[in-house]
Amino acid sequence: MTPPPPAPPTPPAPPAPDGAAGARDGLRFGYGTNGFVNHRLDEALEVIAGLGYQGVALTLDHPHLDPFAPGLAARTREVRRRLERLGLAVVIETGARYVLDPWRKHEPTLVSAEGRERRVGYLCRAVRTAAELGAEAVSFWSGTLPPGTPAEEGWRRLADGTAQVLAEAARHGVHCAFEPEPGMFVDTLAGVAELRRRLDAHPALRTTIDLGHCVCNEPRPVEDCVRDTGGLLANVQADDMRPGVHEHLEFGDGEIDLPAALGALLDIGYRGLVAVELPRHAHAAPAVAARSLAALRAAEQAARADRKRVVSR
Repeated sequence: MTPPPPAPPTPPAPPAPDGAAGARDGLRFGYGTNGFVNHRLDEALEVIAGLGYQGVALTLDHPHLDPFAPGLAARTREVRRRLERLGLAVVIETGARYVLDPWRKHEPTLVSAEGRERRVGYLCRAVRTAAELGAEAVSFWSGTLPPGTPAEEGWRRLADGTAQVLAEAARHGVHCAFEPEPGMFVDTLAGVAELRRRLDAHPALRTTIDLGHCVCNEPRPVEDCVRDTGGLLANVQADDMRPGVHEHLEFGDGEIDLPAALGALLDIGYRGLVAVELPRHAHAAPAVAARSLAALRAAEQAARADRKRVVSR
């Protein structure tokens, strides 16, 4: 029997710039490049760092580090140098809308009837790029099951494709973080748990939580989702939402209890990035990013103050 692959090493949290919020023991906030698609990548990184963020969620897509354009290795090395110069940590996101098919959004996926090998190839390329960048995780989702496809066939396809990606991740010492996405085959954290069960709790498979998705689609409060995920949490996306509506909103425009969500992250000792996910706000990216960071810092401060009051009782 072939022994299971060794667990990838847990990537250390890089130090934050002096004076940045959370520089020692606080949360580390980042911003997604899919919210800066009207900026060149170098300029987006400069703005994100200049605002005081400590990391970036980098989507491999046409605008930013196109994974299929010539010279990927050289371009990746240059991006790593830029990230290091700016003091930015990085996670890799793979939610590019048309990177594989110019006609069909997000297709093919891990559960498509045809073309799944192209999705697997893209994700394996993302894993290798993550290793070259020193990224903390690669995040991905299931995709939407074609109508009429039995659920068990969806699980078979998903487990098969994910296993191939995890094998590549184990070879390169990279964590994969699976994201439940509203409207997709795996749309809740219970689905992620089922996938882990079917893959024998593979050590490279962790979880991405989008805090807004918990408001939109989970049966429990966001803070319970965070605490129940615990040490399996490898990536966090942050945004606001309303129950039952999958629309990424700025903080304050939905119904998330942001201090409770961030407080739960503090409670479990989460050390990864908390990256803002506002892909439809690129038209005002610098201003939206500035407001988002202010909201996150205020919410973390409120969460810490609440915990001090509890301890002092």
